[in-house]
Amino acid sequence: MTTTLIFTQLTIREAQRRKILWVGLLMGLVFLALFAVGFHYIVAEMEKHASLEEALTITGVLLTAGLYAVDLLVILMAVLISVAAVSGEIESHTVDVLVTKPIHRWQIILGKWLGFAILLTLYILYLAGGLMLIVYLRAGFLMNNIAAGLGLMMLQALLILSLTILGGTRLSTLANGVLAFMLFGLAFLGGWIEQIGALFQNETAVNIGIITSLIMPTEILWKRAITLFQPQFATSAYLAGPFAITSQPSEVMMWYAVGYTAVLLLLALYSFSHRDL
Repeated sequence: MTTTLIFTQLTIREAQRRKILWVGLLMGLVFLALFAVGFHYIVAEMEKHASLEEALTITGVLLTAGLYAVDLLVILMAVLISVAAVSGEIESHTVDVLVTKPIHRWQIILGKWLGFAILLTLYILYLAGGLMLIVYLRAGFLMNNIAAGLGLMMLQALLILSLTILGGTRLSTLANGVLAFMLFGLAFLGGWIEQIGALFQNETAVNIGIITSLIMPTEILWKRAITLFQPQFATSAYLAGPFAITSQPSEVMMWYAVGYTAVLLLLALYSFSHRDL
């Protein structure tokens, strides 16, 4: 375990050396500042013209929109920081030096995964927590089930991370990135099809969405997080786009996503341990 933690530490240091952390922190600060300014002026107008119920609804929608942007940014970050973590070192033969040492190959992969997982978790807390704090300080609005909702967003990031780590053990860096983004796009499209199908009670469309969720269960994690953050959004057809939850993910699908992530990680450990270098 000590060896694994050493690789975890090295992964975090590498992210610092490549300035990934600093760019992420700086751009995250810009994102939060932009949201804070925009939200301040919107609330100022609502205080003049909107009723309390309307103000609460609009505030909830704005915060959810901000969290949706955070969700996409974290997914993007998960792919970019890990897509070349394994394949890049294989292509440059950097990993050859490591595998000749008396360590297990799986320790390298697990150490990298833990390092990236820590960075992504902190990034989610930084951005999502910052948004929620801004909204609370300006409008006194607080979401429900914050810990559980953020946990699902973190699980989504870990799922993508596990996918790119696994892909890196067998694919080139470019192919790995394309695979990750295409699968995420497939899940996103399938989620929309399922929501629209549920709205119009079209069983075929709903089944298509369910199948895409089984192939790539990222979108269902976001949908479930929204129903935890904003229970009133569930079955609210008038809230279009990514906030309309007309078909709620089940508890079983949440456990499926957990198992899916674990299987991807285990496959990554096995694949790297048994490939020729």
